[in-house]
Amino acid sequence: RQVALQFPDELLADAVEVAGRLEAATGAQTYVLGDTTYGSCCVDEVAAEHVGAEAVLHYGPACLSPCRKLPVLHIFGQQPLDVGRCTEAFRELYPEQQSRVVVLSDVVYAHAMGELEQQLCPEYPNIIFSRLVCGDPPGPAVPGEERKFGRHFLVEAAGGLQDYAMFYVGAEGLALTSFMLTWNCCPFSSFNPITGCGRRETLNVNRALMRRLYLVERARDASVVGILVGTLGVAGYLTVLQHLRELLCRAGKRSYTLAVGKPNPAKLANFLEVDIFVLVACAQNSLLDSSDFYRPVVTPYELELACNPAREWTGNYLTDFRDLLPGACAHVELPPAVPAAEAVPDVSLISGKMRATHLCGPPASQLPPSSALACREQTRALAEISPAASFLESRSWRGLEQQLGQTPISKAVQGRRGIAIAYEDEGCEQ
Repeated sequence: RQVALQFPDELLADAVEVAGRLEAATGAQTYVLGDTTYGSCCVDEVAAEHVGAEAVLHYGPACLSPCRKLPVLHIFGQQPLDVGRCTEAFRELYPEQQSRVVVLSDVVYAHAMGELEQQLCPEYPNIIFSRLVCGDPPGPAVPGEERKFGRHFLVEAAGGLQDYAMFYVGAEGLALTSFMLTWNCCPFSSFNPITGCGRRETLNVNRALMRRLYLVERARDASVVGILVGTLGVAGYLTVLQHLRELLCRAGKRSYTLAVGKPNPAKLANFLEVDIFVLVACAQNSLLDSSDFYRPVVTPYELELACNPAREWTGNYLTDFRDLLPGACAHVELPPAVPAAEAVPDVSLISGKMRATHLCGPPASQLPPSSALACREQTRALAEISPAASFLESRSWRGLEQQLGQTPISKAVQGRRGIAIAYEDEGCEQ
């Protein structure tokens, strides 16, 4: 009887009319959710729970990440697609009719995939169309079945997915980038319905992977890591937060968990003591371009590559953090602790300095019983175990201080009036 309607910013203008029609047709009380704290592609379960909603209707593009509590109905919308022009572009890109191709699409063009399938399947017997599935399907995956990004398809070739090419219907964006990094063994091509043009994707995936592997090396050098909470609705986010904290603790790194909403350079620049950030978000929003940030931002998979000696780079990139959790196909257990005397030293490829690569045992907490507030005399002792306190101790300006009893008491006086470039009590230059 209480339903939350979640709209992206570009569709908020239609929210009032949609809510009114739904209330008139169903009698349910509706609440409009706008300006979500995190990415609009994710379901904002927290805001829905604040109004006591029993279900969520999510409008617009979606990452199709499974939710934890509330039932969700996705309304993707239907953007126009010229099926005839898309069919011609496919024929130009794949003239060989025996080509093995998997067709993917943006969610806003899913309504036209049935018609496109009718056009291409008679000519291309080895073509596969992916299906959109909201939430986790029941039962384990069968051999050859791919379940990623809310897309499901079955590969029947003996060589597996590496024998196929990928054809994406949609504009360039985060979804296509995630697909190309995850299935980097497959050549990609795309058709942009807005421009009506098809092309072979020229994005150098190896170059993008080299950039991400450089960030892995930066994560190995980091001593203080900030864990950014980029979602509160995707199932398993609490589990992966605990997993990252344990991983960083075993690797001898200090971690801080930060909830800053949508990350931007100005927000993260407030945490100068942090060497690197790891973003826990949905598969589409986890690949954050941090070139403009003061400190780099990595994904949970990249942090595992940096801190878990048991995980090795295999060429398969993982953008969904749920693949790292226990029970997932890509989960790797942390190896047992290694004494420092038996650890094999490693040299940083960036700084050239020696660093430890072994995992230690879970240490007992070294923090004092009450570390939330510390007197000035305790600051130096706290700085020995807290990088944040140590960084604050080294700064010349540490914020406004009360100085109780040192400031003389005086009556309030009238200050300047006007704007900064021309106060009323200032003389004008001739």
